[in-house]
Amino acid sequence: MFKKLSIILFSLLLINCGGGGGGADSPTPAPEPTTAPQPAPPPSMNSVSFLSSNNNSLDNDVSLVIEEDLITGRITSNARVDNLIATYDYEGVSVKIDGVTQQSGISENDFTQVTTLLVENADGDTRSYQLDLTKFTGLPIVYLTTENNVEVESKEDYINGTVEIDGGRFFDDMPVSEIRIRGRGNSTWFLHPKKPYQIRFEEKTEFLGMIEDKRWLFLAEYSDKTLLRNKTVFEMGYISNFDYTTQGVYAEVYLNGLYNGTYNITQKVEESNNRVAVGDEGYLLEIDQDWRLDDDDVFFYTDQFLVNVKEPAIAYDTPEYDYIREYINQFEDALFGELFTSDNFGYKNYIDVPSWIDWFIINEIVKNVDSRNFASIFFSVIPGEKIKKGPLWDFDLSFGNTDYADSQYSDGWWVKYNPWYERLFEDPEFVQLVKDRFSYYKQNQQFILDKVDDFAAHLVWAQVENNNKWQTMGQYVWPNAVVLETYEEEVIHLKNWYIERMDWLETALDDL
Repeated sequence: MFKKLSIILFSLLLINCGGGGGGADSPTPAPEPTTAPQPAPPPSMNSVSFLSSNNNSLDNDVSLVIEEDLITGRITSNARVDNLIATYDYEGVSVKIDGVTQQSGISENDFTQVTTLLVENADGDTRSYQLDLTKFTGLPIVYLTTENNVEVESKEDYINGTVEIDGGRFFDDMPVSEIRIRGRGNSTWFLHPKKPYQIRFEEKTEFLGMIEDKRWLFLAEYSDKTLLRNKTVFEMGYISNFDYTTQGVYAEVYLNGLYNGTYNITQKVEESNNRVAVGDEGYLLEIDQDWRLDDDDVFFYTDQFLVNVKEPAIAYDTPEYDYIREYINQFEDALFGELFTSDNFGYKNYIDVPSWIDWFIINEIVKNVDSRNFASIFFSVIPGEKIKKGPLWDFDLSFGNTDYADSQYSDGWWVKYNPWYERLFEDPEFVQLVKDRFSYYKQNQQFILDKVDDFAAHLVWAQVENNNKWQTMGQYVWPNAVVLETYEEEVIHLKNWYIERMDWLETALDDL
């Protein structure tokens, strides 16, 4: 009895104290604490490098720079970049290229083109980076090798050799191909240590994306420290009335295994369907000097000039020779005759006026020292058609880059004193046509300035390596009118000279 009562009292006590589960006023037991899953850190790339210990082609470790989502760097040699092993330090669980998970310090990839790296964390979040690796200077690389590694000592006699192209990012590769090679040029060949060259294939061959042909020129641009003058004038030619303007591509050149600098590799001014197209009966002519001629050159004189028949190969005292000599002399007689402005009897009966005006304006803008009356003054004739001026050629001594003539100054006439043009400027109709056409080039002034900037940016590393090889910055190189310490100063000088020249010409033409 006592035991039973004790149990009842104990139960009541539990109810009154809130024990057990229950009533409306009883608090709900607190849930046991739980830990929420934490998000993974955002995926990110901390560093990318190419270690020489993992890449036999590299002499030094290469650490890349990461700025936001862009990874950049440069291999400072001509080492291959199509089989490099990268080392990655990143925040995440994987790095992928083209969907393939990379093993840091092990996976091999082709970094020729801009490559996308995808970093992923444990939550599946991703972040992509663009890896832009510059090989050497970013330009295509041309390897010239002579038979038995002999030196190229003559600009008359070819020697056997081979050429190979590493096209890099923008050009096709070329496997080792047989060529012949010789020197070229006049002052550029004899005065400067960095030599220009000409190569010749047996068959027409595409070269650095330029349409196929047999002969290609390697312009050294040694006295033009900007490396830009020829290229810039070609751009003027592309917006002109000329049927043809030379194409050129910058490239790094190795000769017999040794770095020889940055070259402007161009088409040659010659008769060809893909170059100066004069057909089977036409003539390519050049005003030149007798002491510059080769032994096999065929030429004739007018009252004003020596005219070299560049092509075709003809002999003296043949109908072909007699025709072209007589025709050019007839033109000159008409030009200096009393009826020289006559449509039927004067100069307009002989010349293609638009090409003569464009040739004058471009050469006068840049004050090319040779273009007044010396050399590289090209024109062509197809029987039954009028004489066409061009193509443009040889502008390393333009834009004031001459210390031995008034062409160094941004003011003053130069090409206008060419005897043929002096006479043409006596015709008011011709003068007005020049004025009208100059306004077109004035409107395109900023276009040309932008091209200069684009080319200079394109050569940002090339000009460094070229100067490391030849050490011309801050040194006088014949015939520099100014000597500046840096590449950037050289480019600024070229641009300022051009702007001042255009301003002077605009005023001077208005005063005619």
